[in-house]
Amino acid sequence: MTSHVYTLHSTLELPLEDVYDYFEDATLPVEIADVEITRRNNTLIVSAVSAENNISKYTPTAQLKASVTENRVYLDEEEDEESGPFGGGPSGAPQWAAFGQQQEEEMERPSELVEYACFKGDRETVLQNTALQYPMFEVLCDLATECEKGTLTAITARDGELRATRIVDGEERAATLKVVEDPREAPNGNGINWRDNKFIS
Repeated sequence: MTSHVYTLHSTLELPLEDVYDYFEDATLPVEIADVEITRRNNTLIVSAVSAENNISKYTPTAQLKASVTENRVYLDEEEDEESGPFGGGPSGAPQWAAFGQQQEEEMERPSELVEYACFKGDRETVLQNTALQYPMFEVLCDLATECEKGTLTAITARDGELRATRIVDGEERAATLKVVEDPREAPNGNGINWRDNKFIS
């Protein structure tokens, strides 16, 4: 079985604690026995541990790389959504007289700083090294379904068949591949005009 990850772009974000929780009970591909999670300052690295002995201990296995950032999360966001953007009464009418008081209350809203793992970038940034690369891509796809925010798109090949992957805000979406003409192969410079092409949006 041959498999390859040709292109990948990710904007996935999820709480760092959720990443650790996910890998405690994750069902990994058969090629991966376990993962090693390492944090170096503001970088999180999840490395694959091979289930087979045919990979030299000196061969770097595939790893997922994320930046760790702090985001302020307000604990009463659901209550704010129910009361409306201006905190109006039952009718939803804004109470302009209390606007200054509202600003003070917003400054005192209960919140906390939450660390997020941000798997953002292209294949070379998010999914590194060749050995076990495709199984680790499958791990990333599974992790993407746990993310409430972000998109994962990729073009891969498995058993000689090209596949398109698209996961948006934790949900798998339909994705298709489109083969287009390479302008470098067109004679007399009559290739596709990439700056004005109705097939690109």
